[in-house]
Amino acid sequence: MCATCGCGSDGVRVTLVGAGTETHQHAHDHPHEHPHSQAHDSAAGIRTHTLELEEAVLARNDDLAAHNRAWLDERGVTVVNLMSSPGSGKTTLLEKTIAGSTRPVSVIEGDQETLYDAQRIRAAGARAVQVNTGSGCHLDAVMVRRALDELAPEHGSLVVVENVGNLVCPALFDLGETRRVVVCSVTEGDDKPLKYPHMFGSADLVVLNKTDLLPYVDFDVERFESDLRKLQVGIEIIPVSARTGAGLDDWQEWLTNV
Repeated sequence: MCATCGCGSDGVRVTLVGAGTETHQHAHDHPHEHPHSQAHDSAAGIRTHTLELEEAVLARNDDLAAHNRAWLDERGVTVVNLMSSPGSGKTTLLEKTIAGSTRPVSVIEGDQETLYDAQRIRAAGARAVQVNTGSGCHLDAVMVRRALDELAPEHGSLVVVENVGNLVCPALFDLGETRRVVVCSVTEGDDKPLKYPHMFGSADLVVLNKTDLLPYVDFDVERFESDLRKLQVGIEIIPVSARTGAGLDDWQEWLTNV
């Protein structure tokens, strides 16, 4: 079990989606030193042990993420970590991104189960690896490295990591990415930045999706942008509609300049 968020860490599957698809079982490398005596310690002792284990988990992940970053830099590969809550429209945005990109795009898909999103990405014309996390609620640097080994991205290409839908835990785990992007849809409500400050505070860009629905939902764009800038004064925000294509040129331009 991951001490950071309590999610399971066993049974991770990394699948290269395409002809002759094979699934590989991997238990990822979180430390598992749990002395049985800890169960009988005082409440304060348990909290201390949990904190130490959490720090060890994150420190090991950061070390592995640094190795990922060096590996990617050597190959001239750009990685964008795309994070959001479920249903924000990340996969639809990626389908449109693939169609309009001027350089090769490949995708690492993170979900607890199914190959649905990776199959959509492959149908859109990009290579895809699906990482199924089982009970896990985020990707980590180990999972991403295994996916990169399967994907073998070409020099100068763009890799997008579509992280597990969750506005909490993915923000804590460095994957070795070049940039972090948070996608938020207008159907989720305008209060999300201050409710999930670590996620939005660590982003390099926020994409506000489903803007075609603004006439039909109670979403205050000015409040959303104001709250974001309480977390990061200079944060860039790109409003888009992945369904209609509005704003996608600005999104593609941002990707080109990453």
